[in-house]
Amino acid sequence: MKTVKSKIIAKGNGLMTNLEALLEICPNTSNEKQGIRFFINDKMIEAKTSNVVSTEHFVVLANVQEGADAKIALVEHFMAACAICGIDNLDVYFKSQGYEVPIMDGSAKVWVDLFNETGYIGEQAAVKHVENHFVFSQNNSMIVLMPSQAKTTITYAVNYNHPDLKNRWVSLNQDVNMNEIIEARTFGYLKDLETFQKLGFSKGVTIENTVGMTEDGGYTTQLRSEFEPAKHKILDIIGDMYLTGINPLLLNANIFVKEAGHALHVQFAKNIEKCL
Repeated sequence: MKTVKSKIIAKGNGLMTNLEALLEICPNTSNEKQGIRFFINDKMIEAKTSNVVSTEHFVVLANVQEGADAKIALVEHFMAACAICGIDNLDVYFKSQGYEVPIMDGSAKVWVDLFNETGYIGEQAAVKHVENHFVFSQNNSMIVLMPSQAKTTITYAVNYNHPDLKNRWVSLNQDVNMNEIIEARTFGYLKDLETFQKLGFSKGVTIENTVGMTEDGGYTTQLRSEFEPAKHKILDIIGDMYLTGINPLLLNANIFVKEAGHALHVQFAKNIEKCL
């Protein structure tokens, strides 16, 4: 089991609510795998697929077995950071009114940096060998997982109304461009932002934490790497698939994704977790 060496205090605002959340991220040194666990209002919410109650805009977890009266939102970037750092035991306590995991800079970079600065206790889980092919499709979207003899690779196809992101493929090679995936920020169409905010969403969006795609084919901020929004989709599926309790980066597998999102990611994870 691998966890952080000492407590981490982190705070930031939610992407949707703009409410500030204060988090205490604590080591869990159990000899048994207990996974990533969130605590809010004296309720525990385990990061697992059966606790997913919404995939609209972002992934929301609730304590389903206890009546779903407590929830945690926007867990995917944090979960991706845990997967990237090989953390499989961690307790996260919310100490304020905000129930969204802070958006920070819109990527997993802040979380990965905090984990690395703090250090780790224990050993990363062993690589898990995939024996079978898995295919999941819905309308024009598809996810395929195939056995490989090497580290997990992820190839993601997007098709957005933007010249850079029309029928665009991007890939993760863990030995080459992992940092580009870690620092890839969330994104959206600039033209939709005002409408979302009038509806009460996206109150925490800033030019620092979100890449806006403009109608003239540009962006509201300088990209950290080429095709950054498409690379953020790889970050999302890493976090979503880690809700299986199996680190997708520690599979011997090639994963191919075409025009999917959180809903399909989580459905795919639910379908394959018993076979992993």
